[in-house]
Amino acid sequence: MKRCLAVLLALFLLVPPAYGAEPALSASSAVLMDRESGRVLYEKNARERRSIASITKLMTALVAVELHPDLTSTVTVKEEWTGAEGSSMYLKPGEKLTLEELLYGLLLSSGNDAALAVAGYCAGDVERFVAEMNKKAAQLGMNDTHFANPNGLDDPQHYSTAYDMALLARAVLAREELRTVASTRSIFIAGRSLTNHNKLLWRYEGCTGLKTGYTDEAGRTLVSSALREGQELIAVTLNAPNDWADHAALFDYGFAAYPRTLVVPAGEWADLPVMGSLCRFTRVSTVSDFYYPLAEGERVSRTVDLPERVEAPVAAGFPAGKLTLTLNGDEIGQLPLLYQTGAVNNTAPLRWWQRLFG
Repeated sequence: MKRCLAVLLALFLLVPPAYGAEPALSASSAVLMDRESGRVLYEKNARERRSIASITKLMTALVAVELHPDLTSTVTVKEEWTGAEGSSMYLKPGEKLTLEELLYGLLLSSGNDAALAVAGYCAGDVERFVAEMNKKAAQLGMNDTHFANPNGLDDPQHYSTAYDMALLARAVLAREELRTVASTRSIFIAGRSLTNHNKLLWRYEGCTGLKTGYTDEAGRTLVSSALREGQELIAVTLNAPNDWADHAALFDYGFAAYPRTLVVPAGEWADLPVMGSLCRFTRVSTVSDFYYPLAEGERVSRTVDLPERVEAPVAAGFPAGKLTLTLNGDEIGQLPLLYQTGAVNNTAPLRWWQRLFG
């Protein structure tokens, strides 16, 4: 019978670099999130609903590639998609572009016309596409978000939060095709020379994206990401007059104060007694590394759930139990423990030497 050993096998005392001071920001709302774990490392009014401007287009791009994964497909520009208010990639009625080219115009040039073209092509019309945007937001847990259009123009029913936009950024970064577009500094495509509005791609070493925004109502909005020593962080600021400096300060703080730390390595093992087999023990172990961003002095607790003993036969590679990891009382991960060695039944009578030495 299984029972939880409820043993804290280890309390990891980790000593990464010392805390830096939390950054002082110009932003009205902000969040810093570790992409891999989703842990929030810093927040300021992170769940306050605000206008978000063109960072909306991250959702437009995500929904587009999910609805229409073939980015080589040809889109013929309709007249109603052209002449959009605000920033533009200057589409012309009847012009033919690939969906991929429209995504570059969407994320680099922040083309409001590109947003309409992407929406109209991928869903048949803009209204249905916006419904898909809201459906995706619900799936991602963006509980304080509602979209009214695919481009981010101000509307009372168009809002989000810094936290929700970080959740969206995690989903965008999980799509390699969108990573490629959002991290491109400049490109000549569809007869146009496009330059990314995200100056952090030049100003902050390791920046991997993502999207800028501005309207009079929203102010300056920015979602960005940066990678250092295997750790990728996501920063979001809303209504931030000095957003470039805000994001650099957030990244510097996060990388210094919450480094990616190996909590459990692959191959950690223990032996379990085996009943009914000549093999007296079978080995169980973790099969993958587990990393987590940890501050100085933070302790990760481990609780192992394994049987006290196991009855033969045992097959290598099958689940044996689990390892639960907690930080400050909150679960941060579970790792399966697998049998690494097998054990067969022993139904034959034991010989004298087996009884003597077994």
